Amino acid sequence: MRLKTWTFAALAAAAAMLSPAGADPGDRIDGAPVIDRLDAASLARGQVHRFYFHAGDQNTGQAWYVPVMVMQGARPGPRLLLTAAIHGDELNGIAVIHRLFAEIDPKALKGTIVAVPGLNTPGLIAHNRNMPYSNDGGGGVNLNRIMPGNPDADDPALFYAGRLWSGLLAKAGDRAIDLHTQSRGTVYPLYAFADPTVPAARRLADLLQPDMIKLDPGLKGTLETALNETGTPAVTLELGAPKRFQPEMITRGVAGVKNVMRDMGMIDGAPKIDGPAPFVGNQAVSVRARRGGIANVMVAIGDEVKKGQPVATMSDPFGRLTDTYVAPVDGRVVSIGDDPLREPGGLLVRVLTMSSDPNCKNGC
Repeated sequence: MRLKTWTFAALAAAAAMLSPAGADPGDRIDGAPVIDRLDAASLARGQVHRFYFHAGDQNTGQAWYVPVMVMQGARPGPRLLLTAAIHGDELNGIAVIHRLFAEIDPKALKGTIVAVPGLNTPGLIAHNRNMPYSNDGGGGVNLNRIMPGNPDADDPALFYAGRLWSGLLAKAGDRAIDLHTQSRGTVYPLYAFADPTVPAARRLADLLQPDMIKLDPGLKGTLETALNETGTPAVTLELGAPKRFQPEMITRGVAGVKNVMRDMGMIDGAPKIDGPAPFVGNQAVSVRARRGGIANVMVAIGDEVKKGQPVATMSDPFGRLTDTYVAPVDGRVVSIGDDPLREPGGLLVRVLTMSSDPNCKNGC
């Protein structure tokens, strides 16, 4: 239900957060004001603020709404941007944001947390990794390959991404963490991607205390890369498996974000870098099915493997062995296919390694 019961002062304050051609500043969805541009600096301190961001329109003429949470600390200070579910089947990051906001007292916070617990509203609704849409024959688009998008584009996915970027994400934080999981049928450990040419991003990866870190130059079109390219040090943090909440991953994710906040001076205490050191690599090499069938993965996440070591087999519907797959390099198992039914090209095992190739110094 939409209610229009704001006072004149509240209405004026909301209007200041909207672009001239924005949504009606009196709109509310489930009690949360609708905005199409966030101005976190104008919000009252010592409070949590919740909004729905108008990211575009459906083919029914109804709007796409993206939830936004802003914790404005009692004292000014650094800004941290947290995003989750740019892929619609990646859910652990949503729970990380929810739990973090439940555990941090805004009156004890120095600075601002801007959090988006569900960037890809169309994908979440459709239980789809991509943003599904129906223009010109249908299809779907990976939002994490088209950032920063284009708010003037005719293409609905580019338009949606561009609205997110221009109205919500660009310059929203002094540091940023984009929360992911692996995609359906596969699983990751707690695993960070960090561009080693951005020292502050590399620092973020260590503070998050993952099991593994991939030194990675960044992929054009990802949110992490778009943020790094525009001056906001950012990392991608993978938290396990898709389409579920995993308590251990969520707990570790919250602890890692708090560690970042301590390092930024947002909450009291010194950052803690303890526990086992993460395995660091600069190249991830995938073992994929040559044919479809029933896969048996013989290694587990985090296992050390040697080049030539058997890591998976494939059988036909009668249980007859058709293929044996071996590790292509020495390294650690960073991902496995946890669905035994594999099509040709399906991931079986991915190995993270430290390549000596000079071209891979900063990731390849």
